[in-house]
Amino acid sequence: MQINFDIREISTPAYVVDRELLLANLHILRKVADAAGCRILLAQKAFSMFYFYPLIGKYLDGTAASGLYEARLAHEYMGGQNHVFSAAYKQEHFAELTRICSHIIFNSLEQWQQFGKMAQSAGVSCGLRINPQCSTQNKAIYDPCAPGSRFGIIATEMPPVLPQGIEGLHFHTLCEQNFEALEITLKTVEEKFYSYLKQLKWLNMGGGHHITRADYEQEKLIACLRRIRQEYDLEVFLEPGEAIALNAGFLVTKVLAITKNDGITTAILDTSATCHMPDVLEAPYRPPLLDSGEPGNLPYTYRLAGPTCLAGDIIGDYSFARALKSGDRLVFGDMAIYSMVKNNTFNGISLPAIYSVEDKKLCLLRVFGYDDFKNRLS
Repeated sequence: MQINFDIREISTPAYVVDRELLLANLHILRKVADAAGCRILLAQKAFSMFYFYPLIGKYLDGTAASGLYEARLAHEYMGGQNHVFSAAYKQEHFAELTRICSHIIFNSLEQWQQFGKMAQSAGVSCGLRINPQCSTQNKAIYDPCAPGSRFGIIATEMPPVLPQGIEGLHFHTLCEQNFEALEITLKTVEEKFYSYLKQLKWLNMGGGHHITRADYEQEKLIACLRRIRQEYDLEVFLEPGEAIALNAGFLVTKVLAITKNDGITTAILDTSATCHMPDVLEAPYRPPLLDSGEPGNLPYTYRLAGPTCLAGDIIGDYSFARALKSGDRLVFGDMAIYSMVKNNTFNGISLPAIYSVEDKKLCLLRVFGYDDFKNRLS
């Protein structure tokens, strides 16, 4: 992991997103979209840094939203196609969605019956989310195909013929996966939903595609998408989130204190797993850290932890070439995705500032303070 900025210039904690690293991902995605003849959308649930939306909009075809506020953000700052899916829509939100969205995907036939006519009257292209009941991952919390899932319509609950006005189907089953997982899922979709595919104008294969990861099998993906387009004569959408900003962001933090207990030395930071990088606890995973090693690999091993009262606010164990001390700065990698969109102010912990890096120059975009904490409350 390398950085192109001076950490001494940053007020911690802070997220830093590097434009050049983001741009490298966008070039890959544009290349894949052009070669496959598909459309790629930004799934905002992973990355909603709208400062970069004008740049992203030059390379991608639009956005995928999970509800009104994401759809509104895309409408205001990105342009292009604006797709939305929600497990259930609120009556008071739906009229605005029909004004700003190009595509609306319904999670159930009941929701289609409730809102479909309104969407059709507004000229929106409508689709249904299907559930192929094909799990290819071992993270239950992120598995939309788990038994009893609330996401999508299973094959046995589908009507014999698609309802009039339904132009597309949507499935989303992946999480941080390579092409093989899509291949397995798509085979199941074709087996269970074959009779519907030639009735469609479009097919949305959802997100979880780690297309910009170094080992992703891009050529196999391109060949697959070409086949689907040609065989069923339909438009294909992908809506990755992580792939857009994968490895393009950092979280810079400072050591506040060192504690010792039962042979474990802990460095308490001014950043928090539970507040600033919740996926560390939810996934769980150990984020990469600049100039560090696995526990015991280097002379000094520390447990890195946050300042909150949550006993489990622990980021992970890391080793260093030299002893840490209060005031030292550390840099976590891959902190653009599922960080800013999920962070919180538990314990009154301040949100990290947001910087961009452009031509190796830092630009402070946003600072958060007490009012941001207070205004979420009453």
